[in-house]
Order: sequence, then C-alpha cells, then structure tokens
Amino acid sequence: MRVIQGSHRVLIPELILLCLGASTGCSIKKIAVNKLGNALASSGTTFTSDEDPELVRDALPFSLKLIESLLAESPRNRGLLFAASSGFTPYAYAFVQEEADEVESRDLDKATALRARARQLYLRARDYGIRGLEVSHPGFGGALRRDAKQAVRITRTADVPLLYWTAASWGAAISLSKGQPDLVADQPIVEALIDRALALNEKYGDGAVHSFLITYESSRNGVEGDFAARSRKHFDRAMELSGGYQAAPLLSLAETVCIQRQDRKEFQSLLRRALAIDVNAKPEFRLSNLIMQRRARWLLARTDELFLEEAQ
Repeated sequence: MRVIQGSHRVLIPELILLCLGASTGCSIKKIAVNKLGNALASSGTTFTSDEDPELVRDALPFSLKLIESLLAESPRNRGLLFAASSGFTPYAYAFVQEEADEVESRDLDKATALRARARQLYLRARDYGIRGLEVSHPGFGGALRRDAKQAVRITRTADVPLLYWTAASWGAAISLSKGQPDLVADQPIVEALIDRALALNEKYGDGAVHSFLITYESSRNGVEGDFAARSRKHFDRAMELSGGYQAAPLLSLAETVCIQRQDRKEFQSLLRRALAIDVNAKPEFRLSNLIMQRRARWLLARTDELFLEEAQ
C-alpha cells in the first residue's frame, strides 16, 4: 500500500466564504462547502512533499476532522468523500499501525491498542470510500455484499481512485483482524475492488495498484501457481511506473516474499535500495519515502529476528 498519496489544503478564500455562508444563507454555504471539497480532493503536494513526518502527523487530524465537518454539511460530496478515504488510510498506516509495530517488543498492550485504533480508522476510511462510490452508483455497497465481482462491473475509470482507497483501507483492516472472521470473510470484496481498479487504470497513483498487489497476492485464494511470481510481476511494474523513485514497492516485496521465502540476502538488498533513494529527487514522493525509509531501518535492525539462518 502506498503510504501517503493525495493531500489536503485549506484554502483561505473558501473558508471565508464558508463562514459568510453560515450567516447569509444555506445556498451560499452549500456552494462554499462543495467548492472546498473539490479543492481538497484535487489539491497538490502540500503534505506529500513535506520533509517533516512528525509535523504532518500532528497536522493531519485537524485536516481530517475538517473534512468530516464539511461532510456533515454536504454528505454526498464525492470530492470530500474521496479526501476522507484517501486521508484516513495513510494516516492510520503511517502514524498508528507503524507505531504499533515498533513498540510491540517493548509494550504489547500498547501495540494491541494501537492496532485496534488503526483498524477502526481503516474501517472509517472504507466507509467513506463506499459512500463516495455510491454517489455515482446508488446501492453499490449493498451490491458488493451480494456479488462483489458483478457489482464492480458498473464502475468506470473515474472511479479508480475510490476503488483503490476503498480496497486499500478494507484490506488493511482485514490484515489487523485475524480474530474477527466476519471481517476476514470480506477478503473477496477487497479482491474484486482492486482487480477492477487494475483493469480500469493500472497506472493509477504511479503504480499504487501494483504496489498493493505485491502484498495481496500472498493471500489471494483459488489461484494456482507461485504467489511470489505474481508479486514480482507487480513489483516490476510498480517500480517502472514510479520511475524507481518510490520505496514502498521495495518494502512490500521484502516483507511479503523475502521473509516468507527466508531470503535474507535479497531482503537486505531491497531495504538498502529503499534507503538509497534520494527523497528530494521527486518531491511528490518525499513524505512517503521518508516514512518508508524509517520502516526500512527498523526492519533491517530486526533481520536476525526475521530470518532463521545466518547470512552465508
């Protein structure tokens, strides 16, 4: 899963208009909310290019709660729903689940609580994603429950961003829910969503769909052959589409394939490649790469725990 993608800028003129709308009439207020929602959904690299992950960590909750407050005024604004789904998912991964992984060896209770929180944030993101898809496709959520593969056929290229973020958040929630069979049973829905996104626009997010599938292939059911071969194909395509400037595919392959195959040498090589990426070469990837590089350093420090045999 790509960690940070998309950003949320608060545009001062729109906020002024929103405040004026509160006192001059519902129609002006609605226009302001919708305009700001569209701005949030199409905003640039304010967060993604930031060089200070801790600053972003502190700032994101305000941005996300602002989006939710605007959704209370305009609950069917597709731009706001996309901003919510694409905002809560990376926040949960980068700043909640990652902390859980890092503190687990020192404080299991805290790690468990953080993972429970991350799961709830992922589910919140999932629900916003479904709501966003239902704006164009009424009843989509219910149709997914009945027959996911059939339901996604109605979606089009314009739906790919919401398909991706809905699948990413839902899949992440499932990965933290081994003891919740009802949620784990939703895996075929995640598969239908991400496979549809792949079919409609495999280039979305500079390879984000392929990066997601590097990890997902290890749990795909009913498919013959070696999952690692499928994961490597997605890895190659993700690296190609990102120009080799993203660390996320490198970590996905290292954590998914190398650990399961106990390939210590390739594991270390992939993580060192991730650490060698110049985070300033592509500013739009800077925040994601900084977060992934932190995880790469943490994983390298745990190499002896993750691999049974010493390097030859």
